[in-house]
Amino acid sequence: MISGLFIIFFFLFIGNITSQLLNLPIPGSVIGMVLLTVSLKLRIVKLESVKESADVLVKNMAFLFIPPGVGVMVYFDLISKEFGAILISFFISSILVLVSVGILQQYLSRKDHK
Repeated sequence: MISGLFIIFFFLFIGNITSQLLNLPIPGSVIGMVLLTVSLKLRIVKLESVKESADVLVKNMAFLFIPPGVGVMVYFDLISKEFGAILISFFISSILVLVSVGILQQYLSRKDHK
């Protein structure tokens, strides 16, 4: 399990370094997970080597959201002032995600039938 965590954190580190060196607006964690996904697809990294560690992280994901949740509470007064804008952007972005995923699913379903 320790080697699996090492691999996952290694890709996180590489993603963070890449994001900082190239001054990208994409978070390093996203870049790292994309690199890990590509490595898994190309079989550079074997799924068995990270599966157990990833399963533990996913099962305990709620604990990983506690620090950001506490951080949000620090800015509760600012959030309450901007709650309307936050709510509107939440609904608009949710609708856009649902529509785009629906369109992509229909496209992929048609492609599978051909």
